[in-house]
Amino acid sequence: MAKPKYGRPLLRKSSTPSSTLIFALLLLFSVLVLILLALGIVSIPSINPSASHQVNDLNSIVHNAVHRVRTSSGTFLARGRDKIIRTIEQRIADFTFLPVDHGEGLQVLHYEVGQRYEPHFDYFLEDYSTANGGQRIATVLMYLSDVEEGGETVFPSAKGNISAVPYWNELSKCGKEGLSVKPNRGDALLFWSMKPDASLDPLSLHGGCPVIKGNKWSATKWIRVNAYHS
Repeated sequence: MAKPKYGRPLLRKSSTPSSTLIFALLLLFSVLVLILLALGIVSIPSINPSASHQVNDLNSIVHNAVHRVRTSSGTFLARGRDKIIRTIEQRIADFTFLPVDHGEGLQVLHYEVGQRYEPHFDYFLEDYSTANGGQRIATVLMYLSDVEEGGETVFPSAKGNISAVPYWNELSKCGKEGLSVKPNRGDALLFWSMKPDASLDPLSLHGGCPVIKGNKWSATKWIRVNAYHS
């Protein structure tokens, strides 16, 4: 199996459900651009992602924009809409070994203090939702920000020693109700909604804990069994 070109080593979080944490999947530049696009700012300065001072300038633009445009609603960014998104989608394909055209568009979400995402499944139970591309097989959840407190991704039905994570004492009460991942800007969580035998995995039930302090930004890529026509 070829080694992906991007990010730091992968960490297997769980086999029940099957989930893997990908360290530094996204460059800071990509994170900042996704937030700007989600805020509806399409006039983005052309910068060199490897020039730290230019990236810092872009970070300041994002900081100011976030405080000017307060929103908690989701934004969908179409697959392949620009170079940055195409690069992100290729990175996801490199790690999952699933074709780019099996992915839906990106959903970017912004959570403020007190906001959460109730536990849910990403797979579908109704046939009409699988007509285009089939069932959702996997999800890549990308963290676009750190969160000072709360905001963990939690799998309440996960099996195993959930308190074995090194940051157990840093988790919120909600975060201790299952296997949890703390948001870390640039990292991504890959988890599977289907088992190797193609059956649905009920242990993939997951949710977003309430943000207690700070803000949370995330981007989600759902991946189908077959090609998805957007």
